[in-house]
Amino acid sequence: MNKNTQIPLWVLLLPLLALLIGFSLMFEQRGQQIPYSEFKRLVAAGEVEDLVISSQTVQGKIVDPERPSEEAKAFYTIRVEDPGLVKELEERGISFVGTLETSWLRNLLIWMLPLFLVFLLLRIFYQRMGPPQGLLSVGRSKAKLYVQDETKTTFDDVAGVDEAKEELQEVVEFLRNPQKFQVLGGKIPKGVLLVGPPGTGKTLLARAVAGEAKVPFFSISGSEFVEMFVGVGAARVRDLFQQAMARAPCIVFIDELDALGKARGISPQVSHDEREQTLNQLLAEMDGFDPRKGVIIVAATNRPEILDPALLRPGRFDRQVLVDRPDVRGREAILQVHAKDVKLSPRVDLKIIAARTPGFAGADLANVMNEAALLAARRNKTEVEMADLDEAIDRMLAGLEKKARVISAKEKEIVAYHESGHALVASSLPHTDPVHKVSIIPRGISALGYTIQLPTEDRYLLTRSELLERLTVLLGGRCAEELIFHEVSTGAQDDLLKATDMARRMVAAYGMSERLGPVSFEQQRHPLFLPESLSPVRDYAEETARAIDEEVKVLLEEACERARIILWEKQEGLHRLAKVLLDREVIEGAELREILGLEGPSLT
Repeated sequence: MNKNTQIPLWVLLLPLLALLIGFSLMFEQRGQQIPYSEFKRLVAAGEVEDLVISSQTVQGKIVDPERPSEEAKAFYTIRVEDPGLVKELEERGISFVGTLETSWLRNLLIWMLPLFLVFLLLRIFYQRMGPPQGLLSVGRSKAKLYVQDETKTTFDDVAGVDEAKEELQEVVEFLRNPQKFQVLGGKIPKGVLLVGPPGTGKTLLARAVAGEAKVPFFSISGSEFVEMFVGVGAARVRDLFQQAMARAPCIVFIDELDALGKARGISPQVSHDEREQTLNQLLAEMDGFDPRKGVIIVAATNRPEILDPALLRPGRFDRQVLVDRPDVRGREAILQVHAKDVKLSPRVDLKIIAARTPGFAGADLANVMNEAALLAARRNKTEVEMADLDEAIDRMLAGLEKKARVISAKEKEIVAYHESGHALVASSLPHTDPVHKVSIIPRGISALGYTIQLPTEDRYLLTRSELLERLTVLLGGRCAEELIFHEVSTGAQDDLLKATDMARRMVAAYGMSERLGPVSFEQQRHPLFLPESLSPVRDYAEETARAIDEEVKVLLEEACERARIILWEKQEGLHRLAKVLLDREVIEGAELREILGLEGPSLT
């Protein structure tokens, strides 16, 4: 958006004041005003000359016959009804002339100048107030325009999404040199759809394309099109494309496209004609504009499965670019980008931080770096150290640390054995991720302790045996409580929820049940990049549902029994680990393996 220089109001009013003064001087009578009776006395005394008589005034000069060398003084008087004035002037030999006032200019200025001044003042006030709001702008697009000088983001500011950048290089090349493609008869895609989880940098990538191509960049959210007034959304779509064509070549970026482009008829119970009209107008505009003008539509969404098929057909959003969560090398590159503005200690190894943050998106990594800088500043440090980054990661994973929360000795002991059970079982199984940290310091809303496992590499597939071991680790804390205290507590609620969901998906989605066979009972597609629905729709028989429940129970009981055996066999290590944990409250992964007498991979 063009940044207009804010001019003080008094500077704008000075020319208007000067114009008013000039207007008043233009019609101001020259000389001293005298009463008409005084004028008649001067006429009788022969002390006036060079009179100019109009229908309303008499102007002239006052002279002194006895002092002809003195300069005559100008005067004027308001004329009254006096039929004998001309005869008297002739008798006295006083020169006079008549004048016919041209009132059209006077009347024009009297009527038009105030209107012009009012219009000018209103215009100044509206410009200072900014864009029109409310009903004055219902049909105008709310897109923010960033001109070339303001779009300073380039591909150097985007890391971890190398494949997506390569896909968009072609768009940049077309905006820079369209003749290269037009000579061969090629046509650039009208629309590019960026899909991926939240926080992966879709908006940043679109802005980088505009910055690389050095073209204007229109940015708007899909929800800003639809209003309560019918027809407003369609009008805003038309206005947006008119602005874009006037600024071509340019990029139009629509964030959260699913708010506008949801498939028509997807919810037959709810009718929303305004949203559908807006979508229809968008489809029509994308069909109608000339791709040779250099207007490229870039949109972003994390729910591509609910978009209207008409949006995804060739000729509209005909290119889809996946902006996924980065791998370990991508995370390291992202951390390096965000570390440019942070004063890091020379001992900080971003490769280790990248390995400790699997599944983190670009926004998560930026938040980790910012939280670490804030923690270091709070502790009056001059540099951000590894400990600050570790604490920032723990905050992201488990929540804010609450050392001030008072916990009884009995509850603290239960929590210590619970977390020791998780850590011991995870360290004893061959296919589980290594334990990075165990803590009994409360964090977040309800976590009284936590055990963090971090993979040694990025994983995209999990086998049945690995899932079974994860179930065993999840149930290890509850089984440790049962083994040591001969009863269980409510602290395992979250573990049970996760374990039950995992076991159910193994049976109903992944076909990992020998009894039910290789069948998936999930017919409803879950959101691609969002958390899965908590209440999927059943479309199978009650007998099948009962069999699924029984298989889930079998998997959980087998995992629980396996955890009991491990904890019983290594009960001495469990006591030793819980004791150290009660003393220190936090145990790192390397120290944990040393306490248990184990060898394993370490991220440090």
